[in-house]
Amino acid sequence: MKKEDLKSIINNIHELIKENKKYLIELDQMFGDGDLGISMEQGFEGVKKSLLDEEKDMGKIFRNMSTALNESAPSSLGTIISFGILGMAKQLKGIEEPNTNQMSEAFEKGLETIMQKARSEKGQKTILDSIIPAIETFKKLSQENKNINQITYETFKAAEKGCESTKEMMAVHGRAAYHKEKTLGVIDGGSVVGKLIFEGICKYYND
Repeated sequence: MKKEDLKSIINNIHELIKENKKYLIELDQMFGDGDLGISMEQGFEGVKKSLLDEEKDMGKIFRNMSTALNESAPSSLGTIISFGILGMAKQLKGIEEPNTNQMSEAFEKGLETIMQKARSEKGQKTILDSIIPAIETFKKLSQENKNINQITYETFKAAEKGCESTKEMMAVHGRAAYHKEKTLGVIDGGSVVGKLIFEGICKYYND
């Protein structure tokens, strides 16, 4: 993956978040403060701007993206995603054009960082429920040497399925946790953002 690829992917993600902004706000208003769509749109706008410099080291690029997201989207989810990007940055240090296996390792490091910082795991109605199956799928297909088109498509489908599964879960984190049983039957907004991230990656390699 080159920096130009990354720019296009981030642009896709930003556009998808803008398209789903109203939906994200509606989901967040049920049990939260209702700013999810706004904060994520602002956050990824900041990430886009961070890619305008001449930096080529992916480690530094991802570190800059993490800082930009955290500063542009001052919210719990913005902070959580920025932790993940920072974890990826550490894994990509010194690499200018990471291959599929290197990106898989970076995703794993990012996921590990999120789980440590957020003290959360799969099945707790969070962004992890969409990104864990996605990252597991990315790793499996990368190890099988599948092409990037198939890898990113199957990864998105795994994220989509994981997102849908949050309907069957009760929230245990954040404001939504106070509503417990009432959160059953409702998709988690954070998991939707996770799905949109992998949809943006998929669109770049498959459209």
